[in-house]
Amino acid sequence: MATLLYRFGRFSYRRRWLTLSAWLVILTLFGIGAATLSGPTSSAFSIPGTESSRALEVIAEKFGTSEDAASAKVVFHSEDGTLPKTAVQSAVAALAKAPQVASVADPYTAQTVSEDGQTAYATVTYSVAAADVTDAAKDALYAAGDTAESAGVEVEYSGEVTQAASEAGATEGIGVVIAAVVLLVTFGALVAAGLPLLTALIGVGLGMAGIQIATGFFDLSSSTSALATMLGLAVGIDYALFVVSRYRHELQEGREGEEAAGRAVGTAGSAVVFAGLTVVIALAALSVTGIPFLTAMGLAAAGTVAGAVVVTLSLVPAILGFAGRRVLPKKQRAAGYVDTDRASRVPFGERWARNVLKHRWIALIVSLGVIAVVALPALNLRLALPDDSTAAVDSTQRKAYDLLAEGFGAGFNGPLIVVVENDAATVAPGAQTAITALDDVVLVSSPVFNQAGDTAMLTVIPKSAPTSDATKNLVQSIRDLDLDLAVTGTTAVNIDVSAKLTAALIPYLAIVVGLAFVLLMLVFRSILVPLKATVGFLLSVGASFGALTFVFQEGHLGSLLGLNATGPIVSILPIFLIGILFGLAMDYEVFLVTRTREEFVHGAAPNDAVISGMKHGARVVTAAALIMIGVFSGFILADDSIIKSLGFALAFGVAVDAFLVRMTIVPAVLALLGRSAWWLPRWLDRLLPNVDVEGEQLTKQLAAREPGPHELQPAA
Repeated sequence: MATLLYRFGRFSYRRRWLTLSAWLVILTLFGIGAATLSGPTSSAFSIPGTESSRALEVIAEKFGTSEDAASAKVVFHSEDGTLPKTAVQSAVAALAKAPQVASVADPYTAQTVSEDGQTAYATVTYSVAAADVTDAAKDALYAAGDTAESAGVEVEYSGEVTQAASEAGATEGIGVVIAAVVLLVTFGALVAAGLPLLTALIGVGLGMAGIQIATGFFDLSSSTSALATMLGLAVGIDYALFVVSRYRHELQEGREGEEAAGRAVGTAGSAVVFAGLTVVIALAALSVTGIPFLTAMGLAAAGTVAGAVVVTLSLVPAILGFAGRRVLPKKQRAAGYVDTDRASRVPFGERWARNVLKHRWIALIVSLGVIAVVALPALNLRLALPDDSTAAVDSTQRKAYDLLAEGFGAGFNGPLIVVVENDAATVAPGAQTAITALDDVVLVSSPVFNQAGDTAMLTVIPKSAPTSDATKNLVQSIRDLDLDLAVTGTTAVNIDVSAKLTAALIPYLAIVVGLAFVLLMLVFRSILVPLKATVGFLLSVGASFGALTFVFQEGHLGSLLGLNATGPIVSILPIFLIGILFGLAMDYEVFLVTRTREEFVHGAAPNDAVISGMKHGARVVTAAALIMIGVFSGFILADDSIIKSLGFALAFGVAVDAFLVRMTIVPAVLALLGRSAWWLPRWLDRLLPNVDVEGEQLTKQLAAREPGPHELQPAA
C-alpha cells in the first residue's frame, strides 16, 4: 500500500491542476445534489419492535390517526391572576384556522386549565408529519398564539413543530480558530498552518453535502450533521497535519518537492489510512446495535471521516505542489539550506520521555490514580433521552415545560398512554383501577374507545418528571400488571430506546475492544503492547464517563460551561463516545509507538527505542491532540444537549488519552516491560500478515537506490 500511495502522492503533486479541477467538479456535483435532493431531519428517537412502538402502530390503525402526525402545545400563563378566558379562546379560534391544522383542543372544553386558573394549554394537531409542516404554518401558529399577549398573557410553545434546526456555525468557528493558532505555533509558517484547515473544511463540506443528499432518501437525526462536522473537522485537520509535517521533514532533508510529497503520502499517508480505517470501522460497527437512527448517524459520520482520508491523500499533495517550499519558515526556504542547530537541540518529546522513564513508577501510579479519581462519578451514571427540560433557559420550549410543570405537576410533561387491544370493554376499566393504585400516579383518565369499541386508550399522569427513575419504575410497574395492555407515549418510547441502547453498550464495547486488540497486534506484532493499548483506551473511556457524570449529571462546574439544567446523560452518548475515542486513541498509539517498535527491531535498547519514538512523534501528536481538543471544545457552546455533552466528553477524553495515557502511561509501561513488550509466539508471527503502516519497506527501498519518479518496484 505504501508504494501505491507514494506513486499517488507524486501524481497529485505533479498533476496538481488536474487534481484540483477534479475536486472542484466533485464539490460542485455534491453541492447541486444537496440543494436539489435534500429532505427533512428529525429530532425524534424510536426503535421499531419495542412495546411502545408497537402500541403507537395500534393507535394509528385502530383510532385512524397517524402515528407520525405532528402536534404542538400552546401554553397560556398569567402572573397576575386568573387567565382572561376571552383572550385565550380568541387565540384558540385563530389557531384552528392556521394552515395544515387538523384540530385544536380548547383548554376550557378539554379541561386543561390548572387549579389556580393561571395556566392553560391548547393541543394543536396537524394533518401532516412534523417534517412536512411548512414555515408558513409555523408562522401562523406563533401569530395565532401571540394574539393573547395583547391581553397581558404570556404565551409559550412546545412540541416537535417548534424545534429549530441546530446551528453549529459559531462553535465550528471557535474550533477552527484554536486549530489555526496551534498549527501556526507548530509549523511557524502561515501557509503550512492554513493548508490543513483548508483541506479539512473542504472535506467537511463534502461530508455535509453527502448527508444532505442522504436526508432525501433516509431518516436522519437532526444531530447527524453536527456530529459529522465535529469529527470531520477534527480528523481532517489532524490527518493533513501528519502529511504536511512529513513533507516539511522531507524538504528539510534536501529532497525536491515531488519526491517529498510522494514520501510523505507513502509513509504518513499509510498511517492516515490505518487511523481513518479504525474510526470508520468503529462508527460503522454501530450498525450491530440494531438501532436504525444510531446506525444512520454512525454511517454518516463514518462517511465524513472516509472523505477526510481521501482528501488528505489526494488534495493535500496537490496543494503542496502549489505551496512548494512556502510551507517552511522563511529562513529555511532557500534551496540547500541546512539547519546547523538542529542536531544540538533536544526536542520536547525526548525531554519528556527521559523524565517519564527516570520516574517510571511515579509516572504510572500518579497517572492511574488521577484517572481513577476522575472516573469514580461514572459509577452513578444514569441514561435517558433529552426533553425540553434540558433546552436553553431562554427558549420557548423550556419556558413552556417549566410553566406546565409548575401549573400541573412535574409528571404532566411526560404522560403515559396505556393501550388495551384485546377484550377492551372488560380489561380497560380494571386497568384504570389497578394503575390508579400504583405509586407515583397523579391521575388515570377514563378509557377512550375507538369507533369499533375493540380498543381503548388511557392517559396516565405520573407525579415525577419524565426522565426520573420514579417514572421509569412506574412504566415497568404498569407493564408488570397481570393485564393485557401496552404502555406508550413519548416518555415510554424514550425509556424503551434508552434500555435498548444500554443493552447494546456492552456488546459494542466488546466488539471495539476486540477489534483494537487484533488491529494493534497486526501493527506491532506483539501481545503485551496491544493489551496495554486496549487497557489504556478503557481508562480514557472511564475518565470521560466520570467527567461527563460529574459535570452534566451532578452539575459541578456547570455554570462555567453554560449548562441550563442537569439530569441523566443522553442515552446515545456513551456508545458514540466509545466508538469515536477508540478511533482517536488508536491514532495516537500508532503514531507514537510505531517508531518505538522500528528502533527496537533495528537493535536499539528498549529504553532508547521509547525515547526515540517520543522524540519523533510527541510534537506532532501534541499538536494533533490540542487541535482536536480545541475543535471538540468549541461544540460545548452548542444549544443541542447531545452535541454539547459529546463535545465536552470528547475534548476531555482526548486530553486524557493523549497526555496521560499515550504520552505518560505508555512509555512508563514499555520501560517496565523491557524486551518482553515485543514478544510474540513464533507460530502467531507466521500466521499474522505484515501490516506496514509507516511505510518502513518503502523507506528501505528508496534508501537502497537513487530516487527516481517512475522506477520504484512494489515492496515485498
